[in-house]
Amino acid sequence: MNACPNRAAALELLRKYNAEPFHLQHALTVEAVMRWYAQDLGHGGDADFWATVGLLHDVDFEKWPEEHCKKAPELLAELSCGEELVHAVCSHGYGICSDVEPTHEMEKVLFAVDELTGLIGAAARMRPSKSVSDMEVSSLKKKFKDKKFAAGCSRDIIKTGAERLGWELETLMDKTLQAMRASEAQVAEELASLT
Repeated sequence: MNACPNRAAALELLRKYNAEPFHLQHALTVEAVMRWYAQDLGHGGDADFWATVGLLHDVDFEKWPEEHCKKAPELLAELSCGEELVHAVCSHGYGICSDVEPTHEMEKVLFAVDELTGLIGAAARMRPSKSVSDMEVSSLKKKFKDKKFAAGCSRDIIKTGAERLGWELETLMDKTLQAMRASEAQVAEELASLT
C-alpha cells in the first residue's frame, strides 16, 4: 500500500469539509471498523492505510452530496493522497454514484461496511443501552429485515458487499458488530472532543 497522510492531517481535512456530528461520527466509526478488519484479515501492516480510507471515505459528502465520490479526488489532492487511496475512497460508491469498482479486499470491505455501520448505529440508538455492546447478530438481522427501519441504509448494498467478499451476510454482520463493539467507547470519546 502506498503512503497515506498522517492521521492528524487526514482528520483536519475531514473537519475542513464536515461539521455535522452525524457525519463525523460515521467517519470515525468506519475508520475504526476498517482498522479492526485490517488486523482481523491479516493486513495489520496496512492498518493505518485501511483506517485512513475509512476516515476519509465520505470527505465530500456533507458539502457536495450530488457529487459524492466525484469531488473526493480534488479534496484528497490537498493532502497529496496517492492513487490507491483515491481509488479506494471512490470505489465505495460503486454502482451508486461512482464507476470505480472495488477490487482490493480493503475496498470490498469498505463497500460492505459503509452502509452496515449506519444500520448498526441506528439499531444501537433504539436500544435501552444506546450501545452495540449488548447487540446480538439475531437482533441486527431483525432490524435488517424490517425495511421501514433505517430505510436510508440500503440492504441491497450490504448484501452485495457480503457477496463481493465471498461471505455469508451473517459473517459480515458478526464481524462488523465485533469491530464496532471494540471501538465504540473510543469513537464516542473522540467525537465528544471534536463537537
